[in-house]
Amino acid sequence: MTVRWGVLGTGGIARSFVSDCAAAGVEFTAVGSRTDEGARAFAAEFDIPRAHGDYASLVADPEVDAVYIATPHSRHAEDALLAIGAGKHVLVEKAFTLTAAQARRVVDAARQADVAVLEAMWTRFLPQSAMIRQVIAEGRIGTPRLVQATHHQALPTDPRHRLRDPALGGGALLDLGVYPLSFAVDVLGVPTSLVAAGTLSDQGVDEQMGIVMTHEGGAQSVLHFALDLASPDSASIIGTEGRIDLDPTWQVPTTWRIRDRDGAVVEEFDGREELVGYAHEARALEAMITTGRRDGGPMDPEQTVAIMAAMDEARRQVGVRYAADDED
Repeated sequence: MTVRWGVLGTGGIARSFVSDCAAAGVEFTAVGSRTDEGARAFAAEFDIPRAHGDYASLVADPEVDAVYIATPHSRHAEDALLAIGAGKHVLVEKAFTLTAAQARRVVDAARQADVAVLEAMWTRFLPQSAMIRQVIAEGRIGTPRLVQATHHQALPTDPRHRLRDPALGGGALLDLGVYPLSFAVDVLGVPTSLVAAGTLSDQGVDEQMGIVMTHEGGAQSVLHFALDLASPDSASIIGTEGRIDLDPTWQVPTTWRIRDRDGAVVEEFDGREELVGYAHEARALEAMITTGRRDGGPMDPEQTVAIMAAMDEARRQVGVRYAADDED
């Protein structure tokens, strides 16, 4: 079957997603915005046949099978539940929600409605990520014992920007830290404990944060991220018999290599010919829809909830609070 997509939200990430996916043959039939003007402009830009000036009309559209949620973090749970309530499958942009409690409600609602739900953590679905999992599964670096990863960007400093606004889920963690945290969980599993420290802005969101997580068997991950710094973003997976080094910028298609215990290069890879790669997550949701599977493949919904719980704990330790923390 051909899955017909609707886009809920018309910001920058929606533009990147639709541009990349349309080039890969993903079918978009409708877009929803907060205004008719915004919806029509987006539809004209990407040659999408149907435009809706509100989100409820989009999810009610009978020509839409799956909805990509591209609104700010603070709306993810509300908009995902709206689409699920209309019987639509949903791909929710990362970070999945503001809190683990919200994530649990979305995942449970999808399960009850028997629709597919997936977090749009696009790095998880890249071919290079599948190759790295295979290298680890084959034992080529022994047992992974340490993951190191950073994500730094010098982003807007305007206190009115959504990244600085706690009401919109601002801060480095949900926008940037989710990448290295999800990467560590992909390699080492859900953490059994974590320690976090960070620096807060005048608005009360995290400008930078460091997290050390302990995983099953005593493996650890050491992560750092910041929204007011610019640096190369690299990552390493260190095992008992060798390591995998990913070059900047590690969370996009990049060059990477396997090294032995002495540091000698065993094999080199170059993933830079891969396109931006958003289409892989769209195809993953389509596979869930057409096969009836609900486990999400490389981004299982239950793991998404666990990642949100880890981020809840990191925020608690650093002192970042959202209004959504008081919902449950």
